[in-house]
Amino acid sequence: MELTSFKKIHNIAVPAIIAGIAEPILSSTDAAIVGNIPLHAKASLAAVGVVGAFLSMLIWVLGQTRSVISSIISQYLGANKIKEIATLPAQAILINIGLSILVLMSTYFFAADIFRLLKAEGQILEFSLKYYNIRVWGFPFTLFVFAAFGIFRGLQNTFWPMIVSAIGALLNIILDIAFVYGIEGYIPAMHIEGAAWASLISQIMMAILVGILLVRKTRISFKIGKKLHHEVPRLLSMSGNLFLRAISLNIALLTAVRVATGLGDAYIAAHAIAMNIWLFTAFFIDGYSSAGNIYGGRLLGAKDYPQLKKLVHQVMKYGIIVGGILMALGGLLYEPIGLLFTKETEVLAAFYSMFFMVIIVQPCNAVAFVLDGVFKGLGEMKYLRNLLFFSTFLGFLPTLFITQYFNLKLIGIWMALGVWLLFRSVGMYVKFKRKYISLNT
Repeated sequence: MELTSFKKIHNIAVPAIIAGIAEPILSSTDAAIVGNIPLHAKASLAAVGVVGAFLSMLIWVLGQTRSVISSIISQYLGANKIKEIATLPAQAILINIGLSILVLMSTYFFAADIFRLLKAEGQILEFSLKYYNIRVWGFPFTLFVFAAFGIFRGLQNTFWPMIVSAIGALLNIILDIAFVYGIEGYIPAMHIEGAAWASLISQIMMAILVGILLVRKTRISFKIGKKLHHEVPRLLSMSGNLFLRAISLNIALLTAVRVATGLGDAYIAAHAIAMNIWLFTAFFIDGYSSAGNIYGGRLLGAKDYPQLKKLVHQVMKYGIIVGGILMALGGLLYEPIGLLFTKETEVLAAFYSMFFMVIIVQPCNAVAFVLDGVFKGLGEMKYLRNLLFFSTFLGFLPTLFITQYFNLKLIGIWMALGVWLLFRSVGMYVKFKRKYISLNT
């Protein structure tokens, strides 16, 4: 079973790249559209940045079941025991939806307090609440989609998630333009609320499509079963470790947002643009992370350690190449990228003064995301948790405080994020070399 060829890896990676960028495209499209509205563009863009950061936190914290279910299914597939987990996917989906509803209800009524913690005030706070109070209802649908994508990944299929994501992203772009700017005589201009409605409708449509595809294109049953599947405790344990890891991850990202917001409207708007671009590039690289996740779990289940080592080196190489291409494109399109999101001269000045940092971190971004996917496929959730704690509290936060002490503003924030990514990359590579290469016999 040769899984490390260029063709095999890219059969998984290319569809996964397209599928993976759906969520950042939702936020990026919203940011690009509202950043160009004729009224209150700067405050609207800042609000999308604040809410986007918070929603990304919720999705990353509770969307970890995708990686866990993918890992377990891949390992059972590699061991030729796939029939033994017939009821697990449905139970995993039910857990995801239940958690999403619980979190939605517990945050909906405290949204203003949450955004104040992120230093959103005045008009930015007002717009943030308008945007959030609509878009948050798509949260359960997004987590259902994430769990379904995890099932498809475990079955070594990234094609259907790609189709669903592409449709969702295209629909979001069309609805964004129609709802934000309006269509004279048909749809009134709804500005930032229109962007929220566009995202919500797109998320609902993606959930409907992926549900239909699970039924028609896989043998996965939606029967929950009378008993709790014996792998549910492991699923919950792995998800719990990734849950704690994601909290640590979002401490870094939300602290960055809080610091940027405290610098002023133009700075948080510029940071929002940079973050959307970074997320887009990260999820672009995440296609190779998906290949490492999917094939890594399968090869571990089959105990094919020589090919596992080869797989890791291959996906790292491809990820770094893509990271290099993204660096080159960022340099070539330095000014047009900013103008795509806003025409506000103050925001553009802040953005252009620090965008080079987003470009510089791409190689570390590539290694961190690729190895992150591999380690999830191998079930190394506890190590990922501990490493992110270390990277956040001993790498990111000290660097952030030092750079802000020296008034480096947005450049300092992105220097801290670069250190954070470097710690993660080195930590995972050293762990893999020590533990898994020794099994290469």
